[in-house]
Amino acid sequence: MAGMDEMTVALAQSGQTASIASIRDYTIVIDRPSSHGGSDAGPMGGETLLAAVGGCFMSTLYAAAQARSIPVEGATCRVTGVFAANPRRFGTIRIEVACDSCPPADLGHLVEVAERGCLVAATLRQGMEVTASVAAPRAHAGQ
Repeated sequence: MAGMDEMTVALAQSGQTASIASIRDYTIVIDRPSSHGGSDAGPMGGETLLAAVGGCFMSTLYAAAQARSIPVEGATCRVTGVFAANPRRFGTIRIEVACDSCPPADLGHLVEVAERGCLVAATLRQGMEVTASVAAPRAHAGQ
């Protein structure tokens, strides 16, 4: 794993339209549905982004609950990306949390703490430079 100053995920082509993301000991297949010219081998990148927002948010909320001894059981989360145009992107992402076992005031507090502490939400909220480049050629095996 890289140092604490960066995090890297590797992707490799799978078939004509899918990529496999390798993350520690896990893999996620990312593809397009057949209606968008893909082979529907996995969720789209945008769906994966929304899942990443929700997963980061909820793990931050659970950590906040544990630190405050607030019991959280059966919590759920819906993450909705609202499209904007030129370029097509998510203009807004809404996170809605429900938890019947948690007192409403406590849940509201935990949502505020998670909203501040979630790495993915904080990253998107700040905005950032995203660059793409051609990697340096790799040495071929057997040379």
